Amino acid sequence: MTECCNSFCYLFLRLIRSINPRNPFVTKPQSIVVLGSTGSIGTSCLDVIRSHPERMRLLGASAFRSGKALLEQAEEFQPEWISLVDEAAAEATSFDSLSEKTQLFAGPGHVERLVQQPEVDTVVSAIVGAAGLEPTLAAVEAGKRVAIANKETLVVAGSIVTERAAACGATILPVDSEHSAIFQALQAGRKPDLRRIILTASGGPFRGWTRDRMRDVTPEMALQHPTWDMGPKITIDSATMMNKALEIIEARWLFGITADQISVVIHPQSFIHSFVEYRDGSVISQMSHPDMRLPIQYALTFPERLPCPCPDTDWSISAPLELHPPDMEAFPALQLGFEVAARGGTSGAVLNACNEVAVDRFLRSDIRFDQITQISHDILHHHTFEAQPTLEQLYSADNWAREEAARWNS
Repeated sequence: MTECCNSFCYLFLRLIRSINPRNPFVTKPQSIVVLGSTGSIGTSCLDVIRSHPERMRLLGASAFRSGKALLEQAEEFQPEWISLVDEAAAEATSFDSLSEKTQLFAGPGHVERLVQQPEVDTVVSAIVGAAGLEPTLAAVEAGKRVAIANKETLVVAGSIVTERAAACGATILPVDSEHSAIFQALQAGRKPDLRRIILTASGGPFRGWTRDRMRDVTPEMALQHPTWDMGPKITIDSATMMNKALEIIEARWLFGITADQISVVIHPQSFIHSFVEYRDGSVISQMSHPDMRLPIQYALTFPERLPCPCPDTDWSISAPLELHPPDMEAFPALQLGFEVAARGGTSGAVLNACNEVAVDRFLRSDIRFDQITQISHDILHHHTFEAQPTLEQLYSADNWAREEAARWNS
């Protein structure tokens, strides 16, 4: 009888903590920090918080150099603090209208300390690129609930991040629509019964194109995504399908599976966000209107589901749902993703760093579109591989790869 009561009390506290992780006995708004609040994921997250003021409050927000946008967000949400990382941007922005309730931290180094404050319940990691690793890792080490949209954190340091999360009691929940879909579909079965996961990809603006045809793609062409509205770096990654390569690597660490348990399928409508296939042949998918607010909200409210500000699906309208195998020759980034997911070690850090530099060079018209993946391929296969790197070795590999990618010539 005593064991039964103890089990009931434990489950009851777990349920209450899911409503308010900080205090299991008081139901008050969840205190949320949004890193990268002025980007596309960050602004969608604020829309979710705006829709549920009784359940969520913005405790803190950070941006790299978008001072004006950060100030406008602070004026609306009245967080306890904001952080503008770029000192030049902070000096160029007037914060005279900032409320006395909100403290400004200008320059680098503040965010890592601020996300670890005891009043923080959830950290939304929406910083683009490897710059999101340190603040995300700081939140993990503080045992926070981390809603992760920064895929590069797991691509670069997946083994370290997941090990520290387990040791520190942190919860990592995916925000990417594909990984959120996998996470939701996995609720339908047991891990031992999983056969594989299938990540869907829109195919980007160049679906059906040959590799040779893509030599003439301009930045303006590549920035026109047919389905999603995203920032420039992520949009270019979608066009090369490097985003899917990074998602393959991220999935390997998020769900603790092997590279050969991951597949990719092209789905132009972006309505089926991903699948899970079980060993009995059952396939479970998550489908919805392509709107990032839904996976963001699910990460913030899990295991609950609340009304979402995104549009409902109109089932009275006929609509096709296409599925196609990916063209691995036209989009060689996919093969790099499977290779890195299988190999691990320093390969993720090198691939990510090369790609970030290559995308920047392409946007500056310094290299061709098809050379983005070529740079990553060449440097990845010529780096000194370390199977079990320390964090310092990962940073070293990242710096080396960036230098190599910056001076790469065909």
